[in-house]
Amino acid sequence: MKRNARRAVSGIVLLDKPADFTSNQALQHVRRLYRAEKAGHTGSLDPLATGMLPVCLGTATKVCSYLLDARKSYRVRARLGRSTDTGDAQGSVVGVSPQVEFSKEAVEEVLGGFTGEYEQVPPMYSALKYKGQRLYTLARQGVEVPRKPRTVRIFRLELRNLQSQELQFDVTCSKGTYVRALVEDIAGGLCTLGHVHALRRTSVGPFGEAQMVTLAALEDFASEGREALDRCLLPVDRALTSWPRVVVPAALRGPFTSGRAAAAQSVWPRGQVRVYSPDGEFLGIGEVSATGSLAPRRVFAVSRNAK
Repeated sequence: MKRNARRAVSGIVLLDKPADFTSNQALQHVRRLYRAEKAGHTGSLDPLATGMLPVCLGTATKVCSYLLDARKSYRVRARLGRSTDTGDAQGSVVGVSPQVEFSKEAVEEVLGGFTGEYEQVPPMYSALKYKGQRLYTLARQGVEVPRKPRTVRIFRLELRNLQSQELQFDVTCSKGTYVRALVEDIAGGLCTLGHVHALRRTSVGPFGEAQMVTLAALEDFASEGREALDRCLLPVDRALTSWPRVVVPAALRGPFTSGRAAAAQSVWPRGQVRVYSPDGEFLGIGEVSATGSLAPRRVFAVSRNAK
């Protein structure tokens, strides 16, 4: 076998992405360490940002889209009084407003106004497309185009610190929320300008900050051998812990893993569920219909190395 041959490894690595790495660079680094056949991540982080980037390897790539839809939490440090073309500290300053001292009460009142649903205009420096072109490509050419507001949801917005022109807060938000745009909108609510100075993602779906592992740590584990590295893998179903769990009879294991629908038990909840065999093996994602059938939606090969 070739020394650098790919292997059929499966599981989820909760990477603590370092600053100045693109999400794809970090993904490829993890993939090389594991020599994984397949890899994907669950939502990009800006190069400036650090923090949680779930990397799915092998069959775990089947849950990427589910984690992409999950709530995400961030710790944000914003600078008030200046705006940049990119909306963060890596961009060029394009606007300056008079320096004003803000009270904690005034800031908290503005933050409170963003809790819940609000219409957010995506930034030009984003991967969204306009007539087939990425917005960031147009932005780098000095072109600005109209963008339609999108409904996003802010579940939690909590002020952590306020010092002169620096604002620190924690936010938990829905899929599709741009923190850079949120900071600009908050600054607008304070009648000033603003941009993201530092950003750290602290959670994605059920995964919290304490579970993350750095690239440096992964490299150290890789030097110890495959077994040490594989201990950093989480099993696929850990991404779906908020979903109802159903256990199918042993006789239904074969039909389910073969992609065939079967009769559901009346006690099973309707909608998407995690499906297990009687001995606790995770079989995949199923959907229980109102008519009483269990249909496979994603079937997973048995992952013996992600425990």
